[in-house]
Amino acid sequence: MARTSNLSRPIIEALYSEALVLADEVRAVFALGTREPATGEDPSTRLALSTEGLKTTTRMMHLLAWLLNQRAFFSGELSDNQVRNHGALPPDSPADQKQLDLLEPETCALIAETEALHRRIARLDRAWRQGFDMGSPVRVFQHRIGQEFSRMELRQPGPAQR
Repeated sequence: MARTSNLSRPIIEALYSEALVLADEVRAVFALGTREPATGEDPSTRLALSTEGLKTTTRMMHLLAWLLNQRAFFSGELSDNQVRNHGALPPDSPADQKQLDLLEPETCALIAETEALHRRIARLDRAWRQGFDMGSPVRVFQHRIGQEFSRMELRQPGPAQR
């Protein structure tokens, strides 16, 4: 079955490349949390790094899995039905601000970048699942104008009531 949408291989490939680079950065930053604690290191900071690291790496794995499913579809390895039934992007688990307050600004920025990518891909996933059946802004506006004119006609008295 042919896909009728605005989702295309170049879009998926660009997002996949972006996600791979981001995943590598995430791995590099959060791999530091697996080292032995330094003398005098605050355990709450280490816990925050571990907790947010787990959320962030999970987020990236979900994004990469979704993108790999899309790539498999474009390569003919998965059917449209398989992707629709088993390839939904799971909801995100956002970072905890109390934990973020304990982390370095660069780490927080990286986490925010992964959350932003998840929001972008989640919007794309929702739109794709709806068949990109989102009215253009012009059509939505025309529809609203039509509704207003209908309401105005209902409010005005007819010729017999004047």
